[in-house]
Amino acid sequence: MRKELDENKPIFLQIKDHVEDSIMDDSYKSGDRVPSTNEFAAFYQINPATAGKGINELVAEGILVKRRGVGMFVTESAKDIVIEKRKQTFYDHYMLPLKREAKKLRMDKDEILEMWQREDNVNED
Repeated sequence: MRKELDENKPIFLQIKDHVEDSIMDDSYKSGDRVPSTNEFAAFYQINPATAGKGINELVAEGILVKRRGVGMFVTESAKDIVIEKRKQTFYDHYMLPLKREAKKLRMDKDEILEMWQREDNVNED
């Protein structure tokens, strides 16, 4: 886990993002136990209720499941849920603004694709 927290973003969202990132990079796989709210609270030296808020959102989204007395576990469909959610966020935060700006510039899809495919010394992953 990352020890440092960003003071510009709510802590519960950072915990939620950490768990999602860990699912995306396969640090947490389907069926794996994730740290409890108390473990997150102790690690980050925060109130357990703050950690619980992030974890409870993941449970509500079907990414984690609570097993009473045992802990929190990654669901079978967690990675798919996170991917779909992040695709929507990508669309909302990047594609919609790109489309609005392209429209202002009177660019068509072909011009946008041409720019996308242009090799401007960008490292591809």
